[in-house]
Amino acid sequence: MATRPIRVLIAKPGLDGHDRGAKVVARGLRDAGMEVIYTGLRQTPEMIAAAATQEDVDVVGLSCLSGAHNTLFPLVVAQLRKAGLQSVLVFGGGIIPPDDVPTLQAAGIDAVFGPGTPIEQIVTTIRTYVERKRAAAP
Repeated sequence: MATRPIRVLIAKPGLDGHDRGAKVVARGLRDAGMEVIYTGLRQTPEMIAAAATQEDVDVVGLSCLSGAHNTLFPLVVAQLRKAGLQSVLVFGGGIIPPDDVPTLQAAGIDAVFGPGTPIEQIVTTIRTYVERKRAAAP
């Protein structure tokens, strides 16, 4: 039985209108063989959780360049958990000061990738997580 491709949702929560980095990551993940859904700009946490549920994703990637990551990312995680998506990997990217990373991790963000992170590092993180999750599934 063939394993389905890894499904990743890339989202831009809040009013941040800069999505070049999100599109670069989406393209890199797609080139690595993953199915990528990009929700576009100005998504609410509720919209992101609904899309993640509808698309049956393994991973949600969030991008924020506005500085609102400490507020928006935890709200997205809360909505994902409320929707029953406890086992979805959630990663963040954008302009995130290193001092904010522990706070985001405590709020449920599994990984943070800043500008210049090699796509292969993101791909490896996602594949490792999804392989472990699928191996543990009944």
